[in-house]
Amino acid sequence: MFLQCILCGLMFVTIAFPQRPIRITVHAKRPVGQPVPPTIFGSFLEPIGNSTYNGLWAELVQNPSFENGLWSGSAVREMLAADPQLVRASQLALPLPWEPLHPEQGNRYEPIRGDAANSYESMAVFGLPNREVGIRQEVYLPVHRQLTYRGSLFVKRMSGNDLIRASLRKRNQPDQILASAEFHAPATGWRKYSFDLSLKPDALKPLEPADLVIAIENGERMMIDQASLMPSDSLGGLDPDMVKMAQEMHTPLVRFGGNFTSAYHWRDGVGPMDKRISVRNVSWGIPETNQFGTDEFLNFCKLIGAQPQIALNLGTGTAEEAADWVRYVDQHWTTHSGLLWELGNELWGNWNDGYPTMDELAARTLRFGQAVRRADPTAKLIATGQDPDHYQAWNAQQLKNPPGTFDFLSTHFVVRTDQVAGVDRSPDEIATDTFALPVALERKLRDMQKQIDDAGQPATHIAFTEWLFHSGNGDDAPGFDNLGGAVAAGGFFNMLLRNFGIVPISDMTGIIEFGGIWKKRSQVFATPAYYALKMFSTAEPAVSLQTEYSSPMYDVHGGVSRLPEISNVPYLDAVAVRSARRDVISVFCVNRNPQEDLSAEITIDGARVLDVAEVQELFAPSIYASNDELHPARIRPSNSSLEVKDSHVKFVFHRASVTRIDFRAE
Repeated sequence: MFLQCILCGLMFVTIAFPQRPIRITVHAKRPVGQPVPPTIFGSFLEPIGNSTYNGLWAELVQNPSFENGLWSGSAVREMLAADPQLVRASQLALPLPWEPLHPEQGNRYEPIRGDAANSYESMAVFGLPNREVGIRQEVYLPVHRQLTYRGSLFVKRMSGNDLIRASLRKRNQPDQILASAEFHAPATGWRKYSFDLSLKPDALKPLEPADLVIAIENGERMMIDQASLMPSDSLGGLDPDMVKMAQEMHTPLVRFGGNFTSAYHWRDGVGPMDKRISVRNVSWGIPETNQFGTDEFLNFCKLIGAQPQIALNLGTGTAEEAADWVRYVDQHWTTHSGLLWELGNELWGNWNDGYPTMDELAARTLRFGQAVRRADPTAKLIATGQDPDHYQAWNAQQLKNPPGTFDFLSTHFVVRTDQVAGVDRSPDEIATDTFALPVALERKLRDMQKQIDDAGQPATHIAFTEWLFHSGNGDDAPGFDNLGGAVAAGGFFNMLLRNFGIVPISDMTGIIEFGGIWKKRSQVFATPAYYALKMFSTAEPAVSLQTEYSSPMYDVHGGVSRLPEISNVPYLDAVAVRSARRDVISVFCVNRNPQEDLSAEITIDGARVLDVAEVQELFAPSIYASNDELHPARIRPSNSSLEVKDSHVKFVFHRASVTRIDFRAE
């Protein structure tokens, strides 16, 4: 059997080595390269799905300003399929996802355009004598931690009495009132009214839906707008469960960007919350209420101890608009300067609004870069580069700009692992195909840096600002939501620890949803990939150490379509680092074999270590196992101790696993 020796993570040599166990030698006194930049453990936040709204942002109300047309046709179709009751709501002129409290009452509502407290539309509700008329919306309350909720509503009285009741009721059971608050709204102009709703313990079970109801009685007629309901423990509007998990992730950098960037105008998301307009997120066909804007993003970064990295609108925006955003952030961020600014997102894709042609690319990059540098000469700029598997022509255009126009070229790799070039690939073959991708990416990134160097810009490096392994709609391939995705992510982090000299910035997709933190029915949980990142980032690696190891190898033929041919892939991948405090040596090992445990002997050369090592292992019975709202901690690292003798240990790495072993130096 042929085995592989890797020295410093830089040289691949195939040698004959017929016997197990695998030998790993860490040279504690041989640091490799410059200090490890913590920014390789960055993450990525974009308003997509339920990442910000219904996720990080704690607001429980959807479509709070009663606008029509905020969802695309396909999004509406999905909503109606999930909740057929909304068909009747739409027939009664209620904006989704608002519903009638009593559908049998028929038409008691009218959308009013041009007379609104917020945005463009409000909703008129017409009462009935001695009867309750109202609207409702399904909400999931975080009753596992909070029973008190703060609400508000803008009201304009049209005629009749002025009493309004806000309440929480059992879902689809209007007679089952769980909490209620009444207030009078006599003003004939728009006025904001606040209220509190408190549940009794056990009134709702965790994951059980409720209805938020706004109702009038006795024939009055009211216009309503801009409804809100927040848990009283929200942190400046942020979900405290999500903030806590993001803090524990120890990500030092959060990218605010993505496809929505190309049509995002930052001024819509600043200023008084009640005056921010709701629009459609053009890229994803969902509402953008602009409640989570620049100040809220910066507050999130401060709370979790991360630096902001912001993508600028090079699609529908102007250079002046971008420069003004830079000035605004510098005035509102603690360091005031030197932040990372991305000049657009995936400008090569026609799904981005206002994308440039190849001939327009370099000039647009230069124009925006110059505007940003005039606003902040210390700004660090990331120009839009192409993906590692087809970057040459696009990046060549960007590199026609003068040296110093930008500091980094971005690259992305968002890949469907269930799309393979070969036929009849078994699940295990698809798994090993996926686990091999970081090896192929490592080689592509070195070629990408060579193109940059050959263009006379050796000071420019690569920012890997999006990366994600996903399995489409199936559960038969490694993806961001299962253990297989975590194994692929572990290999990616090992790759970064070998190549941070050319890739000092990396943002995993994403901190909320995809590979990070999720919220479903108000239950917050994390994917296995989240724990993989956390295993690396919390080690606080400061120096990479020269590491030699042997491993059985395999080749990929007909693998994942984007990179189907990959040779000399080690089943066991090992990287060692020393912590910032210099008292801990961490060895990260990824077992890519989906069927076999791998035995290894690890030696720490050049340092005396204590006789007990601490071990974190991320593994599961199946690579397709995942966490969800019902089983939020089914997969997470297990902790154990390991006996060390003369700086030497033996260990068995579980099949398809990510392992961190900490040796404490004397």
